[in-house]
Formats: sequence, structure tokens, C-alpha cells
Amino acid sequence: MSSLVQSVDWLAIAPPTVAAVVGLVVLVADLFLTESRKPVLGWIAVAGLAAAALMLLPLLDADRSTFCLVGDTEVCSYTADRFTLVIQFLVLGGALLSALLSVTALKDSGKRLPEGEYWFLFLSSAAGAALLPASRDLATLVVALEVASLPAFALVGLRHGDRRSSEAALKFFLSSVTATAVSLLGISFVYAATGTLHLTRVAERIQDVDGQLATLAQTGVVLTLVGFAFKTAAVPFHFWVPDTYVGAPLPIAAYLSVIGKAVGFSGLILVTVVALPSYAEAWAPALAVLAALTMTAGNVGALRQQSTRAYSAVRLLAWSSVGQAGYLLVPIAAAGYSDDPEKSVGSTLAYALMYGAVNLGAFAVAALVGRAHRLNRVADYRGLYAARPLTALLMGFFLLCLAGLPPGVIGLFAKVTVFAAAVHAGLGWLAVVMAVNVVIALVYYLRWTALLFRAPETAPDGEAAAHRLPAPLTAALALTGVLGIALSGAPQLVLRFTETGLF
Repeated sequence: MSSLVQSVDWLAIAPPTVAAVVGLVVLVADLFLTESRKPVLGWIAVAGLAAAALMLLPLLDADRSTFCLVGDTEVCSYTADRFTLVIQFLVLGGALLSALLSVTALKDSGKRLPEGEYWFLFLSSAAGAALLPASRDLATLVVALEVASLPAFALVGLRHGDRRSSEAALKFFLSSVTATAVSLLGISFVYAATGTLHLTRVAERIQDVDGQLATLAQTGVVLTLVGFAFKTAAVPFHFWVPDTYVGAPLPIAAYLSVIGKAVGFSGLILVTVVALPSYAEAWAPALAVLAALTMTAGNVGALRQQSTRAYSAVRLLAWSSVGQAGYLLVPIAAAGYSDDPEKSVGSTLAYALMYGAVNLGAFAVAALVGRAHRLNRVADYRGLYAARPLTALLMGFFLLCLAGLPPGVIGLFAKVTVFAAAVHAGLGWLAVVMAVNVVIALVYYLRWTALLFRAPETAPDGEAAAHRLPAPLTAALALTGVLGIALSGAPQLVLRFTETGLF
């Protein structure tokens, strides 16, 4: 009789495991630290995320799997391949930068954010987000999705006595729970039709579903995609994004804009390209339409933001993130039409890496400006160059990267890559829609960039200009700036890394 005891490849599962263990360490340490010593928890979390990211290095040249079926080591629940490592790098690197922003935000919050709970929830969410791209069965995929999402609800509404934060958490919670319920229903239908949860076996068996179960399988596919459309903030499931970003602590808004999207898109890629390639004729046109609607709604929403409205800077970044989600959907839709879906998926990963670096940089600048201007309006950025020249130059660079204009070469490179994926897949109409949206986005990105270098309406506050930046905020700005400039100097390395042997 064969043994049912499975061996565990601890090195393969090390990145999410380290993040989860450090979260437990923070939770226990919080019980024994006095209020004056609580800031130590933030640095423990930062160190833990850095350690989790470093655990990716031994996996670079390996393709490891664990939690495999007894008697069939080819069918596993956890796989650390190139796709997994790229997403885990984005998740853990983005979480590390968000943690640096959080250290300063918690210090400035005046005890309105409980530090122990904050860091435990933050690390738990990061661990779930790092687990998701390695998931190779639908049960693990859903568990990872919820481990990433549930702490995020609490983080959005964690600020004590803030009605706006509570409302944002409620909207986020209701939309996400709806998405999960729809996804679970779809997954249960797929399981009923195929008799398996492992993605590779689903791909094999769903092609041979008999006539009586074919309708059930098709319904399951549609419902599963609808659930992930919620997670990616695709139109018409995007309504929660602006209010959630405004109500959340700014570092959590930054976290959701990058890590939240990485979770949704990696899950969507695994479900469509890995588990359901035989249904490409159904999901590819649907994703193409969703991409067109999402990028249009996001860019038009960002264009309509009034610079003098309270929190308009964060709202603009929120609508911009919806528009960027539309661009990210394009190569996934193209994968359904392409003979080389891995290349198309590689375009999405390359774009996600670019977007993650520069969008976190923009949020870091927003966090800096928000320390002096609590309403964080776009108008508050006028004359930033006169007060903080280097910060203004960095913000201008990040916005130009998002717009796809030089010197933001990585942004231009990423958009051309996505555009090429659509053209090569025969989606000429989608490429045209994308080109129009890029032009729309240029208006609000350039308008904001120009505002940075205009003469300020009032003389710069000398005391504010001379005030030293907190070290964590400075580190976040420096890391995102260096990463954006380095990627602009050698953009081809990103695509080469994300295209080779993804699955």
C-alpha cells in the first residue's frame, strides 16, 4: 500500500511561509511591547518582507513543485515556476515598499491605527498574495485569494473614528464577498463537470465533458470569470475602487493598487490560460470587451477629476489604476487568440512590473504631499518643484512612465508590448481602442505633471521645504525612483525575463 504522507519542499514554499511566520511573530510580540516600543513591529515586518523576497533567489533557476498527488507527481497543488516567481517578486517587493510607507503613516496617525493589528493583517494579506500565483488547484487558489483579501478589508477600515474609512471598508467587503460567492459557485460547477480541482486535469477533462454536463461546465466557466473580474476591478465591477482608495490609509491604497491587482490578474491567468484553454473562444472575446470598457471608463473617470476637489489626487490615481487594469487585460485576452499564449501572458507580467514600480512611486509622493496637505488635492501639487525639486522630478517621471512618454521609457516599452500582443492576436479593434485611451490618459497625466513645475500660488513654506523627510518615506521614494530609471535604461530585460518558460 502506498504511503499517503506527502513530503514538503520547504524551499519552494519559503516566500509566503516566511511572510506568514513573521506575521505571527508580530502578533505575539505586540502582546509584550509597551506603546513606546510598538514602532519596532514595523521594522520587524519590513525585515520579514525583505527576507521573504530574498527567498526567491534560490528558486530562480528551478522549477519546483510540492503537495503533489500520491502516485502522480506531475499533478501538484503548489508550483514555483517562472510565472510564480515573477508575481511573487511583484507582490513581496510591492508589499515591502508599502510597508515603508506604512511605517511613516502609523507614526503620523496619532495612535488612530493600532500597530500590532495593522502589521499582522498586512503580513497575512501579503502571505496570501504570494501564495496565489503558486496555486495549481482551484481550492488552493480560492483559499489564497481569501487570505489575501480578508485582512485587506480590515486594513481599509482600521482607522479609529473615521466614517469615510468605515464606508470604504464596507463597499470593498460587499463587492469582494459577492465576487467570492460567484467564483465559488462557478468553481463548484467546474468541479461537478470534471471531477477534479487541479488546473492541469481540469484542462484535460473539460474538453471531454458529455452533453448533459456541457451546459454546467460552460456556466461554471462564465461565473468563475465574473468573480475574477470583480477582483481585477474590471468594468462594470470597478465601482468600489475610488471610494475604497480614498477611505483607506494611503499605504493600503497603494498596496491595493498594485498587490491587489497582481492577485486578481494572476488568478485570472491561471484560470483562463492554464485551466480553461479549450474555452478560449468564450473567455477571450469576453476579456477583450472587458479590457476595452475598463480602460475607457478608468481614463474618462480620471480625466473628469477636478483638481480642487478633496482627495482628488488619490481619486485620480484610483481611476488611473482602473484604466491600467484595462491595459493589463489586453494580453490575457490576446492569449486566447494566440498560438503562443505564454508570450502574451509575458506581456501582462512585464506591464505589471512596470506599473507596480512607478505607481507605488506616485503613491509615495502622494504620501509625502499628504503630510502637509491633508486633503491631498491635485491642486496641492502646484509648485512642488519650488519646494522640493527632487520629489517633483520623481513625480513627473512616474507620471510620464504611466503615460508612456520619454523619459519614462519603461512605460512606453510596456505599452508598445501590450499593443503588439493585441495586433499579433488579430485584435486590431482593441489596439485602436487602446491607442485612443493612451491619448486620453496623456491629458490628465501631462496636466498633473505641468502643475508640478508651475509657479506656486503662494511663496513656498521655507520651514516645510527644509523639513527632513522620514527615513522610510525617503527609502520608498529612492527605491521606486532607482527601479523606474533602471528599467527605463534596460527595458528589454523585463520582457526577456517574463517570457521564458512561464508555465
